[in-house]
Amino acid sequence: MQRDPHPLTLLLALQNTWLFLCSTVLAIVEELDDTFKDTRVDDVWLVDFYAPWCGYCKKLEPVWYDVGAELKSSGSPVRVGKMDGTAYSGMSSEFGVRGYPTIKLLKGDLAYNYKGPRTKDDIVEFANRVAGPAVRALPSKQMFDHMMKRHDVLFVYFGGESPLKEKYIDMAAELIVYTYFFSASEDVLPESVTLPELPSVVVFKDGAYFTYDEYVDGGLSSWVNKERFQSYLQIDGFTLYELGETGTVYILYSTNLLTSTTLIQRVAKEYREHFNRDFQFGHMDGNDYINSLIMGEVSVPSIIILNTSNEQYFLPSEPVETLEQLVHFINSVLDGSAQAQGGDGMFQRVKRVAFDAKSTIMSVFRSSPVLGCFLFGLPLGVISLMCYGICTAESDDGQEDMELMKRDDEEEEDDEEDEPRQAPGELEVLQRRKEGNKPHFS
Repeated sequence: MQRDPHPLTLLLALQNTWLFLCSTVLAIVEELDDTFKDTRVDDVWLVDFYAPWCGYCKKLEPVWYDVGAELKSSGSPVRVGKMDGTAYSGMSSEFGVRGYPTIKLLKGDLAYNYKGPRTKDDIVEFANRVAGPAVRALPSKQMFDHMMKRHDVLFVYFGGESPLKEKYIDMAAELIVYTYFFSASEDVLPESVTLPELPSVVVFKDGAYFTYDEYVDGGLSSWVNKERFQSYLQIDGFTLYELGETGTVYILYSTNLLTSTTLIQRVAKEYREHFNRDFQFGHMDGNDYINSLIMGEVSVPSIIILNTSNEQYFLPSEPVETLEQLVHFINSVLDGSAQAQGGDGMFQRVKRVAFDAKSTIMSVFRSSPVLGCFLFGLPLGVISLMCYGICTAESDDGQEDMELMKRDDEEEEDDEEDEPRQAPGELEVLQRRKEGNKPHFS
């Protein structure tokens, strides 16, 4: 008969398991200190700069350990670490950390900022993309076809050594944080693709391909930064931030209404040559984000054009139901005939402060009414008591002054009353003196 293990034996086993798990966690995510500056140059590092008091940092912590475990198990050369930015403020300043949490991939002398969603898959994909070469080769048709299926937007340089390739490599080193870049020979192209000349930079997206033209499109970096988005896409907060960096005016609508979707997709495809330079088309589910952006209420569904360069927005003056009406609305924005709302003027900035304060207070009360009453009721109560004390003190001082003035008035009245009482006596004495001085006749 098998005997049950001794409780002490179970306790020791659990302790050993716990120590093993702790050592494993420490191995996949390293706590960094001020010696990191001298030891980092030989490796590629993915570092989370955090602050112990930061709530977002605490929320990221379990995700960060998952990132470390994923990269280690996949054999990635990227080492994962974290650094207390408040304890090593000099190091944080040197790496350009201005807020917490900040995620950076450090490769040689370069530091790449991560600005995407703080999820394990997105962070791991960013680390693997940036840690590798800026431009990856596509040696065969099979590899080219595989990448075409894997990526919604694909940039490829075709041709040999040239000044354009040097520009392409420099641009890729800068924009690798956003997307992949490839190079290939003309042999890997399918028969349906015909290039006007070699070398060429081509973007494949939306079931078509578009070639970079330096004379028409301007700088290569600006062209890539614009073309890295699909012609029509679903927009969220992070996409909105990235679109803002391109300086484009883009159109989006509030809900997934089929009619609006069809119209906007048709404009994005059929009028690409007219609007692609200035507009990005897409949609956003719901209207909460748009309401906070314009500090107002838009109906659902709505079509709205936002200008991220000056925070202006445009609403159609009449319902948009046809393709011609939508094109007319877009053209009215381009030619300046559409009425602009919002902006970044002083009045709008003051309005933004008031709107954000109101939104914060309302969100606190909706999520936790008791906490809202405590946070906002207590300070208001203290301020009310202080005001009451100040007003009461002034009232008491005024009452004392009134009593003193009344007392002085009474004393003056008493003095005035005493003077008339003495006057008759003085007159009588004077009268007697006069009579005594008169001569007597017998």
